[in-house]
Amino acid sequence: MSIIEKLQWRYATKKFDSNKELSNDKLQTLKEAFNLTALSYGLQTLKLVVVKDKTKREALLPCAFGQRQVIDSSHLLVLCIQSEIDDKDVDNHFDNVKNIRETPDHILDPFKAQMKSTISSMPLDRKVDWATRQAYIALGNLMTVCAVEGIDSCPMEGFKPAEIDKALALDELGLNSVLLLPVGYRAEDDMFSTFKKVRKTVSETVVEL
Repeated sequence: MSIIEKLQWRYATKKFDSNKELSNDKLQTLKEAFNLTALSYGLQTLKLVVVKDKTKREALLPCAFGQRQVIDSSHLLVLCIQSEIDDKDVDNHFDNVKNIRETPDHILDPFKAQMKSTISSMPLDRKVDWATRQAYIALGNLMTVCAVEGIDSCPMEGFKPAEIDKALALDELGLNSVLLLPVGYRAEDDMFSTFKKVRKTVSETVVEL
């Protein structure tokens, strides 16, 4: 299938086949895709929490308003932002740049200082908003990769983040959940899989100047 055909095939899966699991190779592809997501400044202040354990996921069901995708999918992906973003993140990023590209300090230092100044001047609510926007970029990337790989997914905003954080002890890791993405394979009797997509025409959504 072409990429457009694969995106046509994709839908927000309402019912997963709980007996089907992603292979280790498929799961690794999703991890790598998350890690390769293009993010602001190149800073990777997001974390992907992969939950396979069914018992842990059953405890999350009330936090997700009873949405069975959380349990019936092969894996539950939890996209998280860091509770704190500061100079340490900038230093770690530029250390990585230096080690991988062997870029000298005299070239990196001005950019490092500028980035630290920008981030330190952000109030907390703006940092949270900025980081959350990055999580949505990662979500879109993961959903596209899922479509290409023939993996079903269901992006979810409808859950109680604070309760998810507590149930998975994410606060102990300095993380806050912002999005859920159950992944796996659709059930044969999920009637939503046969519904035609409802979209405006391309001419209505794309403006050419």
